[in-house]
Amino acid sequence: MTKKTFFLDQHGCAKNQVDGELIISRLEKNGMVRVDDAEYADLIIINSCGFIESAKTESLNALLDARTAYPKTKILLAGCLAERYANVFGKELPEADGIFGNGDLSQVDRVVEEIFADQRPVLTPPQKGVCCGDRDLLLSFKGSAYVKITEGCDNRCTFCAIPLIRGDLRSRNADEIVSEIKVLLLRGVKEINLIGQDLAAYGCGKDDEEGNKWHEVLYKNLHQPVIADSDFTKKYGESPLLSLMKKISALEGDFWVRLLYIHPDHFNTDILTLMQKDRRFLPYFDIPFQSGSDSVIHAMNRKGSGEEYVSLIKKIREQLPEACIRTTFLTGFPGESEGDAKNTENFLKEIQSDWSGCFTYSTEEDTPAEKMKKKVPHKKAEERSENLKKLQSVITQERLKNRTGKIYDVLVEEIIEPPEDAPSEGLAIGRAWFQAPEVDGSVVIRYDRDEEKSLVAVQVGSIVKVNVTSSSEIDVDGFLVL
Repeated sequence: MTKKTFFLDQHGCAKNQVDGELIISRLEKNGMVRVDDAEYADLIIINSCGFIESAKTESLNALLDARTAYPKTKILLAGCLAERYANVFGKELPEADGIFGNGDLSQVDRVVEEIFADQRPVLTPPQKGVCCGDRDLLLSFKGSAYVKITEGCDNRCTFCAIPLIRGDLRSRNADEIVSEIKVLLLRGVKEINLIGQDLAAYGCGKDDEEGNKWHEVLYKNLHQPVIADSDFTKKYGESPLLSLMKKISALEGDFWVRLLYIHPDHFNTDILTLMQKDRRFLPYFDIPFQSGSDSVIHAMNRKGSGEEYVSLIKKIREQLPEACIRTTFLTGFPGESEGDAKNTENFLKEIQSDWSGCFTYSTEEDTPAEKMKKKVPHKKAEERSENLKKLQSVITQERLKNRTGKIYDVLVEEIIEPPEDAPSEGLAIGRAWFQAPEVDGSVVIRYDRDEEKSLVAVQVGSIVKVNVTSSSEIDVDGFLVL
């Protein structure tokens, strides 16, 4: 009997990518075969994003385009968009042969079986625990992997629908996380990217091992950012995130660990001392400030101020002078004035982040911000976004210039075929520690293809040393060092 085939159309963030990898492994273990082209699939899975309006539109268009192109193929809408609007899509999206949320991915087997039995399932299992398990295929570039340590969120930022989609905060057991990392390292992974909606909230869910204590600390007793309380660690002890990092630090081997997404209110500087000692923890910090204006920050249901967030960046750079900072801004939040926008620009100039993303506010149903007045016209929000992007571009170029003249370890992601008229000119693309997957720039690696040692060294998934000699708007350029 011919095995059924499936194609995964992946959308959204790194957390959603891990979900996609879990779906692939589940279906393959159940006897299905993954194909790289939707044309050859019996089932197309749209693993959707439901975070902001543009992402929702992109995922829906992908489904509608697939239905038009492949009218006889079964199509499953999965992921965050399916989770959030399952009831609506169950009635009003006939183009999908099934709707499947992300609360319990182990049930994808059942959903697919029902689809092929023409039953059109609509299933959103409860949001419990953190979906994990074997991931035989990683959708990242070779040598890199995401490891999810939390799911859901209790921050309740007024603009954000994540808690509505992924539920309340819950964390994985530390030993389970370390075991997964061990397996990935044995598979040749060099870069471990720890992900969650807020890594600083690891271990602080109500049902986590020490959740009752830490949930009280972060979500009931915290009236200012952690950075504003110099006695925070004395009062409460080391953070659960630091405890996890210590267990990871006990592993042997050469690898990188990158911490992605830390809420600025919860950033506990107790992790910095360990990062000074164990350089495998990259001094790369993704801290989504969203705004630099106090009134907007507070309207977003955050505890800090622009001044306190600046002090956080200063503290990080005091202990780790080479630290790389990435952040995110949201322009056009309800009530944001011209003065607020200018405050955010000044904040960006002050923190001198290496990288930042900027999005315009979009109204999300059932969030507190939906009911807020003084909406900012979209054109004005776009204008403010462009101003921040231009400002960040100048800062990024200057900070990249400071990366030149140094030798870095670079993870090779792609080897470019040489031109016919210059077969000895080796060219590869990779990332240094100050460049996170997908969102930051790259390192252009130049080497001599006539030199056997160079050919052996420059392999996809390997780490090589590169002398960076120049920089551009977002990338750096250098030569292989043997």
